Amino acid sequence: MIRRRTALKLFAAAPAVLRARSVSKPHLLMIMTDQQRGDTLGAENPVIETPNLDRIAREGIRFRHAYSSTPTCTPARAALLTGMSPWRHGMLGYSRVAESYPVEMPRVLGGAGYHTCGIGKMHWHPQRNTHGFHQVLLDESGRAQSPEFRSDYRAWFASQAPLLNPDATGIGWNDYRGGEYRLPEYLHPTRWTGDCGTRFIEDYDRAEPFFLKVSFARPHSPYDPPARLLRRYQERKLPEPVVGSWAGKYEPRSGPKDDIWHGRMPAGEVRLARQAYAGAVTFIDEQIGRMLEALERRRMLDETLIVFFSDHGDMTGDHHLWRKSYAYEASARIPMLVRGPGAPRGVVDMTPVEIRDVLPTLAAAAGAATAVPMDGQNLLTVKRPWIDLEHDVCYSPANHWSALTDGRWKYIYHAQQGEEQLFDLSADPNELNDLSAQAAHEPALRLWRGRMIEHLAERGEAWVRNGRLVPRPQSILHSPHYPKQQ
Repeated sequence: MIRRRTALKLFAAAPAVLRARSVSKPHLLMIMTDQQRGDTLGAENPVIETPNLDRIAREGIRFRHAYSSTPTCTPARAALLTGMSPWRHGMLGYSRVAESYPVEMPRVLGGAGYHTCGIGKMHWHPQRNTHGFHQVLLDESGRAQSPEFRSDYRAWFASQAPLLNPDATGIGWNDYRGGEYRLPEYLHPTRWTGDCGTRFIEDYDRAEPFFLKVSFARPHSPYDPPARLLRRYQERKLPEPVVGSWAGKYEPRSGPKDDIWHGRMPAGEVRLARQAYAGAVTFIDEQIGRMLEALERRRMLDETLIVFFSDHGDMTGDHHLWRKSYAYEASARIPMLVRGPGAPRGVVDMTPVEIRDVLPTLAAAAGAATAVPMDGQNLLTVKRPWIDLEHDVCYSPANHWSALTDGRWKYIYHAQQGEEQLFDLSADPNELNDLSAQAAHEPALRLWRGRMIEHLAERGEAWVRNGRLVPRPQSILHSPHYPKQQ
């Protein structure tokens, strides 16, 4: 039996108008997705329907070369929390976000006079660790780090549909397959997150400005949009996977399970995965539209700084690769948008930017200072020649690398054997042709290799010895800056 109800009454009823606020600072709305490729905005790829994100881009800044430096969930979220680079926050690959850091986003903004609320996926440890948020409503998917843990979304689901299985679709958390959500749409975690974010805006009635983080758990697998959105992309000409001339080694399937990390899969399965992935992106966009409408109804839209981005991308079969953790564009490049006070309108910015830049941007808007300088920069004034990327061993010792890119060129150093790749992204945005062995591109290879040597030299002889890059066949998961755990 399904007991259909409206969204939980999480906040007090909204007044007709917003009370006058005691400080003249913008509200801060940070919207993030999980595992969304940088090329899945309608503003860049018209096949994908994202009218609300396109509006944010049209009325603000779209960063064409935005990246996730360590493109898996937890290290990306450590960068977001701290405003630091991988070496400085300490997570060089996938592991637990530390329990506390000297600088943490909710504490910085709360200390600047903001009421802070986090909704959706946090992916922190312990799972009820708030890192200073005044309010947190969690959707942690199927992750339960202790027997007694149940996320707020799962508790709400049980109250609505006690006899139903929230995982009824049957697609795993790292599955490559796609399919329709097999329960009523209002029960979907994307809709729940959108409901909670919209309700917060509709009901907000405090004198101080808010900082609201809305963190969607999709389009990360399971790729399971409502059936109506799966059908919307059924006949649409979606991009086929791209496969580089160097990617043949990834064609064999990496294992018998559905959470493979490489393999050339049947064309129909790949098509369905990409169709469902696109539907999941559009479903999130619909929820973002509801939040924008709520801001407009409250006459708050133009006094709210909105930052939108994802924690990393998703290969979805490009180069026969799946999931994330790779240096390639589908995995490392993300969407990044800024709209609101101080942001110019209709700008496509080509500066390389990264998740570490979000906290400095919000802190600047809030007039907040931090005791420890951050590595990130304010997105409204950012200037840098290139950005660093890296990931420790993930899935296999062969998947272990450091990279640099300015959005026009990309240099990748594969740490297990010391192999290199060089891509001219301006001429070859899909990274089909590795130029590292071509004599004509030796000067560019030397230039980027030299930059990598300079970047890694401070880390010691395990990384650079006698002025040369050193292969790293063993994992180095944490830097010395990773906070000691309790």
